[in-house]
Amino acid sequence: MPASLLSKFRVVLYEPQDPVNIAGTIRAMKNMGFARLYLVRPVEYDAYRLEGIAHDTVEIISNIKRCADLDEALDGCIAVAGFTARRRAAKRDVVTPREAAADLLDRTEDGDIALLFGREDRGLPNEALDRAQIVVTIPTTAHASLNLAQAVLLGIYELHVAAADATRTLAPPRKHAPPATVKEFEELFKDAEAGLYAVDFFKTRYHEHIMRSLRTIFFRARPDGREIALLRAIFIEIQRTVERIAGRKFERKNP
Repeated sequence: MPASLLSKFRVVLYEPQDPVNIAGTIRAMKNMGFARLYLVRPVEYDAYRLEGIAHDTVEIISNIKRCADLDEALDGCIAVAGFTARRRAAKRDVVTPREAAADLLDRTEDGDIALLFGREDRGLPNEALDRAQIVVTIPTTAHASLNLAQAVLLGIYELHVAAADATRTLAPPRKHAPPATVKEFEELFKDAEAGLYAVDFFKTRYHEHIMRSLRTIFFRARPDGREIALLRAIFIEIQRTVERIAGRKFERKNP
């Protein structure tokens, strides 16, 4: 049977605090055709209890990936959709799950997609949401009180519907170059930051805001792996040129 588009998605829960919410997420995934669950530093849980809450889901529970950090959970992904209910200081383009669905399904032709959800009490920290090319907010009334499992269900329901009952098959890749992975994006941002420090670009500007704006620009552009390599080479050469002119090894300044 051809692979479903939904098989390219992994649900990533960042530091979930309640086993009941983990079980509720598993039940939602089972109903909507999702099978891959990654947990970043989760609360301790008992697999037998999870199955007691989320019946007939042993195939999902037995394949849960417990991850030490977000890098491990996102390894191999070419895109991340971060779900948040909080307003952020940094300006990001925000979409609803319905608006995000078509774009996310289109990206599955290039590789795996992570659907990233935050912990129950604080949601996603800014450092985690920075990894997301797409920021998703679920529309609610002013009194928003969705629990974690409900948020997951609403997010993956829209993907399930948009994928036409999860029966569409994967089309051949449209690009010759491999898509950029999350890891490659992070390497680009490190090199970009170092290059900008080398030319003293930040000065009195807000360092974190500038880097988040660059993330937004590059995520929107969706460069492939070859383009990421070119951009990294440019920033690395900037740093090396400054070092050569200055006659000393460049050392990063504190922001």
